[in-house]
Amino acid sequence: MKLLVPVKRVLDYNVKPRVRADGTGVDLAGSKMSMNPFDEIAVEEAVRLRERGVATEIVVVSIGVQQCQETLRTALAMGADRAILVLTEAAPEPLAVAKLLRALVLREGPRLVVLGKQAIDDDMNATGQMLAGLLGWAQATFASRVEVAAEADGGTATVTREVDGGLETIAVALPAIVTVDLRLNEPRYASLPNIMKARKKPMETLSLGDLGVDVTPRLTTLRVSEPPVRKGGVTVGSVAELVSKLRSEARVI
Repeated sequence: MKLLVPVKRVLDYNVKPRVRADGTGVDLAGSKMSMNPFDEIAVEEAVRLRERGVATEIVVVSIGVQQCQETLRTALAMGADRAILVLTEAAPEPLAVAKLLRALVLREGPRLVVLGKQAIDDDMNATGQMLAGLLGWAQATFASRVEVAAEADGGTATVTREVDGGLETIAVALPAIVTVDLRLNEPRYASLPNIMKARKKPMETLSLGDLGVDVTPRLTTLRVSEPPVRKGGVTVGSVAELVSKLRSEARVI
């Protein structure tokens, strides 16, 4: 069974974002970039599925600038077999990403697409759902546990999802889309030998024209600003004073 795992290059989660002076977006110049943490979990789960004998090939794909090769090499060092980079200077919106992934799915023919539930740069949480809609495939989102039956056993995936009320377990027929949550697994660190091997693994570069997808933006960013600075707290002398301030100043009661 072939698995397709999309990965995104984002600002490292340890780096504090800086807003550009003109308010048009986040300033990434000179900032450390890394693989989206949710996508790391997706790569790890794909590798574990192969280790359990479910998957036979793992293809990782990234959409973005030339530097996305570094992100793909990280995924290859974790255990993916080959990589595809769709080269574009503009940052495509979730719908455009879903359309590009659909074209790659039709080209590669995977039975399962595993991706992070969202990217930490925009927190859209939309690409997986849009891809499932475009393909007409079953989807299981927010996965905290994934079990996949072999094609000979019916080709189904049993997914435990995190929902507001607790946990929900569903079964979806393959082919399917699975988006993963934080508690699914703990991604492995790539060993030095695997990092060296990743340099020799195949990586294909495609252009937007190769896939014939229109990525014209449909959203307009009006303004980007930093969150307001949190004001310092005050010490109150009694419960009565606290209630008074909550009623008269904070107006929350």
